[in-house]
Amino acid sequence: MIDTEWVDEEAGPLVRPYAMVRGRTRSRQEVFDLVAFVVAAVDTLYGWVNVEPEHSALLSLCRRPLSVGELSARTDLPVGVVRVLLGDLLDMGAIRLREPAYAGGRPSLDLIREVLDGLRAL
Repeated sequence: MIDTEWVDEEAGPLVRPYAMVRGRTRSRQEVFDLVAFVVAAVDTLYGWVNVEPEHSALLSLCRRPLSVGELSARTDLPVGVVRVLLGDLLDMGAIRLREPAYAGGRPSLDLIREVLDGLRAL
């Protein structure tokens, strides 16, 4: 087998995100909303078990509250992978999560427009 079969020059490694979360596609926690804010509750994960380097990277970014979407962008990881890793950190008590409060259970029209504008800008 040739190593180039597992790497796409433009996309990068094809297996790593899946392997990074040990094949999991969801965390035990609820699905994290893209606009939910995450903040670190501990300073370091040193000495903790089953911690990947990506867990530590997310924790260091969360010293200031950041949204799930922003964490995905800053780590250059797929949102699904970030959600699983954040679920691990939440299970460990290493982060706190602040879900958005929508009036009436729905996001405002302004928020929807902002998201749509952001997607169009991509």
